[in-house]
Amino acid sequence: MEPIRRVVIVGDGGWGTALAMVLARGGLEVSLWAHDAEYAAHMHDTRTNPRYLPGFELPAQIRIGADLTSWIGTADLLVSAVPTAHIRAVWEQHVPLVPAGLPILSVSKGLEDGTLLRPTEVLAELTGGANPIAVLSGPNIAREIAAGLPATTVVAAADEALSRALRAAFSHDTFRAYSNADLVGVELGGVLKNIIALAAGMCDGMELGANAKASLVTRGMIEMSRLGVALGGRRETFFGLSGLGDLYTTCESRSSRNRTFGERLGRGERLDDIAASMNQVAEGVKSARPVRDIMHRHELALPISEEVYRVVHEGKSPREAVRALMGRSAKDEAADLASQPEGS
Repeated sequence: MEPIRRVVIVGDGGWGTALAMVLARGGLEVSLWAHDAEYAAHMHDTRTNPRYLPGFELPAQIRIGADLTSWIGTADLLVSAVPTAHIRAVWEQHVPLVPAGLPILSVSKGLEDGTLLRPTEVLAELTGGANPIAVLSGPNIAREIAAGLPATTVVAAADEALSRALRAAFSHDTFRAYSNADLVGVELGGVLKNIIALAAGMCDGMELGANAKASLVTRGMIEMSRLGVALGGRRETFFGLSGLGDLYTTCESRSSRNRTFGERLGRGERLDDIAASMNQVAEGVKSARPVRDIMHRHELALPISEEVYRVVHEGKSPREAVRALMGRSAKDEAADLASQPEGS
C-alpha cells in the first residue's frame, strides 16, 4: 500500500481537530469537515475551534470547510470523527461520494443505540463492504495531544498493509502509533471504559477515597475484558493501550468528559443539567444502554456497568449504587479471575 499523504477528517469535535493537528505536524495534507458551514468559516478565518478545542491555534495548512465534494476524490484516507450517535446520519449523506477502496478510519467510541453495532460495523454496513475499515483508539486526551504532549495510540485493521500505513501516518515526534490485528478488541476497549470512567467520576464527586476508586477501576478492567471477549475480542488486548491505558487516562484526567460528568453526578447535580452545560458528548452516558442490552443478551455479570446504567437512565442515586455494589455476595477473587474466558 502507498504511504498515506492526504487525509480528510469528518468531524470537527475536539478529537477530530486534535488529530488534524497531529497529521499536519507530521507533514500530511489535512482537510477538516464541519457540519455547520458558518462555524467552519469561523474556524477557517480565525484558525481556532473555540467550541470544541479552545485555546489552540490550528496550523495554517489544515483546510477547513463544510463541503467534502472537492476533497474526497484526492484523499488517501477518510477519518470518521463523528460522535457515535450521529455516525449513521452523517455518513448516509456522504457515502455516495466515497470511492470504492478508499480506507475509512473510525476514531469514535461507543455503540449505536438500538442496533448495538460498533462504529466500524455501522460504517461497513453503510459502505456495503466496498471500503477497508480500520479503528484508532488509546489513552488519548485531545487537549494534551493538541498541546504536543507525548502520547501513544493503537490502530487496527484486517489488512496488515493498511495497519502499517496508518501506523506510519500517525507517528511523529510526540505521537506514537502501535498496530494490533484485533480490531474488535481495540474498538471495544473504547466503549466500556467510558462507563467505568463515569463510575470513577462518581467516586471522586462523592469523595469516597483512593481505595474505593482503585477497587472500582480494577473490577472495571475485568468487566471490560469480559464484555470484549464475549463479543469476539482477545483478552490480552484489554491489557494494552486501547484497554487498560485508555481506562486509566479516562478515569484520572481532569480533561476527561466522562470522568467529569460522573464527578458532577456524584456531587448531586442533575443529569439533564450536566448534559446541557457540556458542548461535547459524554459517550459513557450514550453507551450505558446498549452495553446493558449486550450484557443481558450474553448473560454477562457486569455489576458496575449495570449500576451506572441505573444511575444515568433510571434515576438511581450514586450512593444507592455504591451500596448495591458493596452488598453483593462474597466471591473468591482467584476463582473469579480464572473463570474469565481467554478468547481467541
